[in-house]
Amino acid sequence: MRNTGALRAAVICSTAFLFFGIFSAPASADPESPVRQSSADDLPRELADAVVRDLKISPQEYLDRAALAQELSTYASDFRASRPSDFAGAWIGPDGKAVVAVTSEAAASAVAKDGYDTAQAPVSADGLEKSLADLNSWVSSLPREVASQVNGTSIDILDNQIVIDLANSPVGSALNLPTLLANLKVILTPGPPKPVDPAPMGGDTYVTTKSAIKDTPSTEISICSFGFNAVNGSGNPVNLSAGHCNPNADTGVGGAPIYLPNPANVHDSTKIGTFDRSSLGSPDGLDWSVISLDDAGVSSGLDRPTVRGANGSTVTITGTASPVVGAPVCKSGQSSSFTCGVVAADRVETQLFMDDGSSRTVRGFASTACTLAGDSGGAIITGTLALGITSGSNSGGAPDCTEANLALAQFGGTASLGIPIDQVAQATGTTVRTSPVG
Repeated sequence: MRNTGALRAAVICSTAFLFFGIFSAPASADPESPVRQSSADDLPRELADAVVRDLKISPQEYLDRAALAQELSTYASDFRASRPSDFAGAWIGPDGKAVVAVTSEAAASAVAKDGYDTAQAPVSADGLEKSLADLNSWVSSLPREVASQVNGTSIDILDNQIVIDLANSPVGSALNLPTLLANLKVILTPGPPKPVDPAPMGGDTYVTTKSAIKDTPSTEISICSFGFNAVNGSGNPVNLSAGHCNPNADTGVGGAPIYLPNPANVHDSTKIGTFDRSSLGSPDGLDWSVISLDDAGVSSGLDRPTVRGANGSTVTITGTASPVVGAPVCKSGQSSSFTCGVVAADRVETQLFMDDGSSRTVRGFASTACTLAGDSGGAIITGTLALGITSGSNSGGAPDCTEANLALAQFGGTASLGIPIDQVAQATGTTVRTSPVG
C-alpha cells in the first residue's frame, strides 16, 4: 500500500494566500547573498521547467527568492529576539520583496532603515503562537468524535490571525467556529519520471514491512520516498524520511527493514537498511524517521547530497533552509516527481489519531506544491537548499496532480504539509549531506 501521509492534514492557509500563485515580478535578492546555491544554468531542465510552469518566474528568480527568504529568516530571527513585542511575522511578497510585519511605528521605522518593506499588525508573533497553543490544547481536550472534525490549525501571518480548519459536518458546525478553506494555486504535474541515473536518491521509492518482505503479503507492504541523505552523530550514513512511514510508527522503535523495490517482483527487493527510530507527533511534535543504511545502501548511492527530479534529473543539495512565507519551493517524490509552489504558512499544526484512540499534534509548514500518495518522506527544496520532508497533503488519494487539481479546485487547490529539515536534523542529531557550490 502507498503511504499517503494524509494525517488529516488538508493544510490550511486562508484566502490571503491566493495571490502567491501568480506573481511574476523580479526578486530583490542581494546579488552578494551569502546563501550557497547552484547557478540557474546548473539546474536540471526539468526543475527549471517546473519552476516556470508552477511559479511563473524564471529559474534565476527562483534561486534569488530562495536566497532572499533565508536572509529574511536570519534578520527576522534577530529582530524578534531583540524586540519580541514588536515582531509580527515576515514573508516574501508577490513582488519578490521581503516584508517584516511589526506592531509599532517605531519598529516600522527601524525595519525600513534596514532596507525591508514593512506591514502593520495588531498582534505580535509571540501572541499568535500563544493563541495557537491555547487552541490546540483545547482541541486535544475534546472527545475524539469531536476533535476528529478539526483537520488542522495554523497561523496566518498575512492576516495576523489563527486559522482553524473544521470538517463541514454536523459535529464540526456545532463547534461554532469558522470553516476556512485554502485558496491555493492550481499546479500541473510533469509526466512520469524516466530514470537516467539508476542510483537511488532523495525523492526515489523505497518499500518497507514489519518483517522480512518475502513473508509479507503485498497489501501490507508500504511505499514511501527517500528524503535527504545525511550522517548521524557517529558519522554513519543515514537517510531522513517521514516518521509515519515506519511500520512501528506508533512506538517509534526501529528495526523495520527498508528495501529498494524490484519492479518485476517486489518480494525479491534488495534490503538496504532499517528504520533506526522515528517520531510522530510526540515528543517533539514532528514527523520524521532516521533510516540507518547498511553496506548495500551506501554502495547503491545513498551517500550523496542529491535529490531526484523529473525524467531522472538530479539536483545537488548545497545547504539547508528554514520555511519563510512566500518562498518558492519544489518537492521531489516517487509519485508526482517535481512539483513546485510557495510556502503558504510557516507554522501549521494538525491532529493525528492513532489506532489506540489517542491523538498527537504534528507541526510543520504549508506549501502549495501538489503531493500524492507515496510522496511521503520525500525531499522539499527551496533553490538548491534542503527545506523539509513531505508529511501529508489534502490530495494523497488522487491518482495524479491533474486529477487532484480538478477535484480540489473548488476548495483552492492542492496543499501539502512539510516538516522543517533543520528541526529534524536538530531532533535527530544528524547533518544533511551538502556539496560546495562550484
